[in-house]
Amino acid sequence: MTTEGLPEGSLIRFGAYEFDPTSGELRKAGMAVHLSPQPARVLALLAGRAGQVVTREVIREKIWGSETYVDFEQGLNHCIKQIRTALCDDVGSPRYIQTLPRLGYRFIAEVEVTSPVEAAPPPAGGTPEAAGTSRPRLRWWLVSAVLGVAATAVVLLTGTGRLRERLLASREASRITSIAVLPLENLSGDSQEEYFADGMTEELITALGNIRGLRVISRTSVMRYKGTAKPVPQIGRELNVDAVIEGSVTQSGGRLRLTANLIHAPSDRHLWAGAYDADLKDILALRRELARTIARQVRATLPHEDRPRLAGARTVNPEAHEMYLKGQYHYYKWRREEFQKAIVYFERAIQIDPNYAEAYLGLAKTYGWQWMVDALTPDEAYPKFSAALKRALEIDDTVPEAHYVQAVAAWYFYWNWAQAEAEFKRALELNPNLEEARYEYAWFLSTMGRLAEAVAEAERAVSGDPLSAAANLALGSVYQCAGRLDEALAQLRKTIELEPYDPRCYEFLGVVYRSLGLYDEMVEARRKELTLRGVPAEVVDSMLDAYRSGGFPGYLRWSLQRTRNPYRAAVLQAGLGMKDEAFASLEKAYQAHRWEMVRLNLPEWAPLRSDPRFQELFRRMNFPSQAP
Repeated sequence: MTTEGLPEGSLIRFGAYEFDPTSGELRKAGMAVHLSPQPARVLALLAGRAGQVVTREVIREKIWGSETYVDFEQGLNHCIKQIRTALCDDVGSPRYIQTLPRLGYRFIAEVEVTSPVEAAPPPAGGTPEAAGTSRPRLRWWLVSAVLGVAATAVVLLTGTGRLRERLLASREASRITSIAVLPLENLSGDSQEEYFADGMTEELITALGNIRGLRVISRTSVMRYKGTAKPVPQIGRELNVDAVIEGSVTQSGGRLRLTANLIHAPSDRHLWAGAYDADLKDILALRRELARTIARQVRATLPHEDRPRLAGARTVNPEAHEMYLKGQYHYYKWRREEFQKAIVYFERAIQIDPNYAEAYLGLAKTYGWQWMVDALTPDEAYPKFSAALKRALEIDDTVPEAHYVQAVAAWYFYWNWAQAEAEFKRALELNPNLEEARYEYAWFLSTMGRLAEAVAEAERAVSGDPLSAAANLALGSVYQCAGRLDEALAQLRKTIELEPYDPRCYEFLGVVYRSLGLYDEMVEARRKELTLRGVPAEVVDSMLDAYRSGGFPGYLRWSLQRTRNPYRAAVLQAGLGMKDEAFASLEKAYQAHRWEMVRLNLPEWAPLRSDPRFQELFRRMNFPSQAP
């Protein structure tokens, strides 16, 4: 253990912690804190030079020495992360370990070094050496022998002790069928570069997602761990994965450096580490190479038809790629004003590189979502959406997400159910881990009346994206469509625990309460939804007054007065028994090509289902004949 010249037995105290640099034991308020041997050696070096800059070169010399069989940079990054986890330290606002980009680290907390306790006087007839050295060694030998016998007995008697678990650890680590890519750490020292680290995280997830037989957790879930201090085993349990990848990324002068570390999640054991340096224009080749390497490490079998796609590589203009990553960064904020920023960056990427398929695809998705959230009319959004998607497919029709977006277009806009299903299946064939496509496919199946299939796909989507509000909402909604209302209620309550400030959670919950006839609870869910959407308090109060004075019909009338959406108006009118008005509103929605019309097969239309006018509209929508 590196002790930087401290007398043996010295203790280093800082904050609530006490650290023995000789044994590597770390305690907080008297309680032991787990710290693996290698990180403990690094902590001893840093704390032993508190206040000083310790360069990466010095750390390498003192800790790693001549060992060359592991990647030093990634090994050091892993050690620093483990130390921060043990100390509950935050890389953004450090209390103990300060990162000096491209230089090293500094231990910034005040430390107190306690010298070893003076040796007790020797017993009569013995020398100081015998008392201070020989007898303690003898005592420790006896204690070790006794403990060794006891441990052996426990293993022999139970057959399930920790020793056996450790002996089996390597065998368990070889059975990796699921993995999570934790957000890559931005080592540039510039917070404005976060978009690049986030983008590279997503691209690595995408590359690994192409591997059949390997379940890869989606971007939405892993991004919740950005800047987290949670231990790897806890993350592994929360995401239900066998392994995680953590690492770092930095770019400078047109060059990219990416480090990655594969860790067996249950045991927190290092399995592999690697570092990659490349020109930014070769970034696509780099991510494919990294995906292949990790696939070999987890012993995933690459189907023959996947190999050319994973092996293929093309160059990309570095400036165009930077614009694309910035567009993705704003797109994933899911707000109208951010969609506008995303469009600007995607268009810049296309201007720089007119053959950049992913940039066209990003542009198509952004225009599509603007239509769905009523930021643009279909006439404004669809021509731009369609042109961008068509161009993306012309450039590269092997991009899984392109087929997913094509499926959504066929479903929501063209009402071409056969094409929609074929494109959903193609997207998931190309990338079985594209969970955004999977939960949308589950919704699609529910609108086709294929409820058992819908539930299976939605449950699988949540397995692949367990912390995604959208995936969890989809599962709750599909349960509701299938009439499994108790499960829908439980699922949506779980989603609210996950994302308590997402108004969609309460919107979906209100639908389930309405199906159960729990109108008080429905109105309360609606109140929370409107409040989270920023609706003025006086408007929310008027809704509550309408319900108090007129009950459920009063609430429906209040809602009808405020909506401008013809589809939504038809739902409310049907609930009030206003059939003629409901059909008139449905016709308006049909003529306006409202995307919600794909929901015509859902339980909310039970009051109109037997009417011949409904059957005629159903026929015009080209729904499968067996659906209603």
